[in-house]
Amino acid sequence: MKKTFTILLFICAATGINAQDKLYPNEFPLSQITLLEGPLKHARDLNIETLLKYDCDRLMAPYRKEAGLTPKAKCYPNWDGLDGHVGGHYLTAMAINAATGNEECRKRMEYIISEIAECAEANSKNHPQWGIGYMGGMPNSQNIWNGFKDGDFRVYSGSWAPFYNLHKMYAGLRDAWLYCGNEQAKSLFLQFCNWAIHITSGLSDEQMERMLGNEHGGMNEVLADAYAITHEQKYLDCAKRFSHKRLFTPMSQRQDCLDNMHANTQVPKVIGFERISELSGNEDYHVASSFFWDIVTGERSLAFGGNSRREHFPAKDACMDFINDIDGPESCNTNNMLKLTEDLHRRNPEARYADYYELATFNHILSTQHPEHGGYVYFTPARPRHYRNYSAPNEAMWCCVGTGMENHGKYGQFIYTHAGDALFVNLYAASQLDWKERGITLRQETAFPYSENSTITIAEGKGTFNLMVRYPGWVHPGEFKVSVNGKPADIITGPSSYVSINRKWKKGDVVNINFPMHSSLRYLPNEPQYVALMHGPILLGMKTGTESMASLIADDSRFGQYAGGPKQPIDKAPILINNDIASIPSQLTPVPGKPLHFTLSTRTENKIEGELQPFFEIHDSRYMIYWLALTEGSYKQYIDNIAKQEQERQALEASTVDKVQPGEQQPETDHQMETDESYTGNTNNVFYRDARNGHYFSYLMQTDGLTNLKLRLKYWGVGEWKSHEFDIYIDDVLLRSINNTGKYRISEFKAETYDIPATLLQDKKQVRVKFVAKPNKQIGEIYEVRLIKQ
Repeated sequence: MKKTFTILLFICAATGINAQDKLYPNEFPLSQITLLEGPLKHARDLNIETLLKYDCDRLMAPYRKEAGLTPKAKCYPNWDGLDGHVGGHYLTAMAINAATGNEECRKRMEYIISEIAECAEANSKNHPQWGIGYMGGMPNSQNIWNGFKDGDFRVYSGSWAPFYNLHKMYAGLRDAWLYCGNEQAKSLFLQFCNWAIHITSGLSDEQMERMLGNEHGGMNEVLADAYAITHEQKYLDCAKRFSHKRLFTPMSQRQDCLDNMHANTQVPKVIGFERISELSGNEDYHVASSFFWDIVTGERSLAFGGNSRREHFPAKDACMDFINDIDGPESCNTNNMLKLTEDLHRRNPEARYADYYELATFNHILSTQHPEHGGYVYFTPARPRHYRNYSAPNEAMWCCVGTGMENHGKYGQFIYTHAGDALFVNLYAASQLDWKERGITLRQETAFPYSENSTITIAEGKGTFNLMVRYPGWVHPGEFKVSVNGKPADIITGPSSYVSINRKWKKGDVVNINFPMHSSLRYLPNEPQYVALMHGPILLGMKTGTESMASLIADDSRFGQYAGGPKQPIDKAPILINNDIASIPSQLTPVPGKPLHFTLSTRTENKIEGELQPFFEIHDSRYMIYWLALTEGSYKQYIDNIAKQEQERQALEASTVDKVQPGEQQPETDHQMETDESYTGNTNNVFYRDARNGHYFSYLMQTDGLTNLKLRLKYWGVGEWKSHEFDIYIDDVLLRSINNTGKYRISEFKAETYDIPATLLQDKKQVRVKFVAKPNKQIGEIYEVRLIKQ
């Protein structure tokens, strides 16, 4: 049955049966969805206001610069090593909102397309060896691609994710055609895809695999889409070449290889896997994508639907990092997980996909927009009593600004989908659907999530179709109720399914849906002593204060995406004490007159007076979303231990001026790593970097102008059979030579500190710290680098 359904969708796509010749035959054009009053419409409208504050000429400046044209405005300084990426996201956002009728967004979309067309022409003229069809704003394009085409990856590998950058404009051009039918964008998109084929045509399979080790966005997805548009095999073949075997092979064999992998590097690859499967019929790609979705949503996601910490998937025994770190799940990841969910639901329209979509939409995506000024959120910390900060237009150019631009225009995309005679109601959201192919207008009225019911009315038209109403997974068995014109519908399914109502529908028919909500717990992955409180699908949080929230609205500094105010001690956060942990939700009491607000009567140590409320309502405040929940017997032992650890951690953090986590993509990028044949690995779920035989790596580190600093390095204690000898340099001046051979002989991490003479720090705000292996020796796995105050 599943295979038949997939083949049907493929035929629909290939023959252009669906409206507006869309790529995705189960989706309604956004122009046919009208959001009615509610939180989603508020977010969409505010987002348009925010988007129109951005300067198109500044967004296009990197593209003109790389094409050899004079920019019409200066480039944005923030994240300048990734110049151009937000321009692609912005084009997608303009297309999405133009599709819903906003004329200013349409004008901006058309202007950007005209600018890209001019850049494409200039690239073809100015760079005929490599630039025919090129439309990127990637800094240093000439040097990157001139060598890349011949297999010389030195400049490519030292640049900040070139294909990731380009992918955003691929997607933007595709989306201008997809959502608005812009034929010029379609033509440019296919020219750009031809460039990708040409620039990689001389690379061997081994070279392609090596190249794909650098973050490259969803290149396989957009190339698969080019195949869906043209039916030309060359695009599908190239999409497969852009499918990273390091991820595809274990996923297709149902092996979880995600520990310590950069999360948002992987999700776009998997979207491409599913598109390739959908268009080619190759089941291995679908196995890979569906298995990935299962383990990420089932085992690696937090209560609000987000995943990753420090941008990486933690291993099972490293999940306390969610509590300790401030750089929690990244908004980009959830943007891409929702795209993957849409694709999987198109193949197998199962309610579990819609359950996750609802969870992530209302708890994560909606929460990442400030409800007044419209700024976007990068990290959502789960650390007790921390907070989030927000972007400002024309300042922050983070990746999550780019996906944030898109997110809040797409709320209508998955409320309804269709397949054959079936109309799926996936989400409860106030909206109107104009099903033009059937001549049906359907209106859904609900205050969800603040109410437990929804009413669907056939406002215009008539016809026979199967209305598939989602029975959410969070409704208790037997409690979901549906009636048609006052007559109860037969419900033979259970939670996380669809209730089928197949009949002749006419104007005035009314479907009433009731979905009682209950409170429940969600446990932190692999650390069940931390719990989150839910009501129905909604994550509840508590405001805990507004003190010391530095950089609440981020500036244009390189690290502005971090909510860098003080971390409040974990052992001083509220702790729930109850000998029956599972009973805690029953002790939530609704606050009269305030939907989805509760008080909690469970005994609480370090109690803070306040109400629990939907997390998406909490802004400009520190908060709690995960609570340490202990029995009476375990409370004292646990808290004594955590207090000691936290005191040590806080003292180290307080003395730290700058730090690097070697082996992790973003920290090393942030510190402008330079290297000559170094390599990375992982021990006990902590990354390291190492080098041998005269090779090196280095980081540019901030000193804050201080001269009383020490260098603190973390090593792994086992190394008896290796010769660990290396030199440390500060700005090319030897600090000291180190010999750690056989020094520790114990299976635990060891930290060492080394004094830095004031003369090496005088009058400097930053220094380059360099590690060089002795000839025929090994540095010996450095797991952390810090500059700390003496």
